[in-house]
Amino acid sequence: MTTWSADPHPGENRFAASAAIAVMIAAQVALNRELTFQPWWLLPGVECVLLAVLVVANPSRFVRESALIRTASLALIGVASLITAWAAARLVWMIATGHAPSDPAVLLLNGAGVWLTNVVVFALWFWELDRGGPAARAKGRCPDPDFLFPQMSTPELAREGWHPQFMDYLYVSFTNAAAFSPTDTMPLSRWAKLTMMGQSAISLVTAALVVARAVNVLR
Repeated sequence: MTTWSADPHPGENRFAASAAIAVMIAAQVALNRELTFQPWWLLPGVECVLLAVLVVANPSRFVRESALIRTASLALIGVASLITAWAAARLVWMIATGHAPSDPAVLLLNGAGVWLTNVVVFALWFWELDRGGPAARAKGRCPDPDFLFPQMSTPELAREGWHPQFMDYLYVSFTNAAAFSPTDTMPLSRWAKLTMMGQSAISLVTAALVVARAVNVLR
């Protein structure tokens, strides 16, 4: 197995991940109240607190590692996953039982919000779990990858010490949700394959039902 060397400039910049989480929380708050876990502000509030803790722990770059930081990161993603799963399940139930909004614009906006949070949540899972997370990848501690990026199979196209960062995982999540299958980055481990399969299923069901219901309303 190839050993991926450490980044000569260790520590991934945290801006991209923090910005994506902020957009995700905003999308969650903007969802129709019938799609949110009540009280609607509770879980987004927990996410904001956990995000603040993580920003304090690593203000600019992901360089510090500890059990507390790891737990807070996984807790944040877990809460975000709960919100997304609840909203997706509620949306599917409302459409299937005829309780969905009659306004197609409202329906499409809420469906887009659920799809967007789905993309960010799975990007966070991929980013946090692949080879031990961003700090471990930057230090080159975990050589066995869970995802095979093009730069890893053709290292001559990447700079020395290249390792995937959040935007790479966001791209993987987006294309998997849009195409319902991997594109240029392949999952290697079983958990990565199962997680991508689950994301594709959620995206397919949500998109199909929302579009079908919107078209039916327009008719």
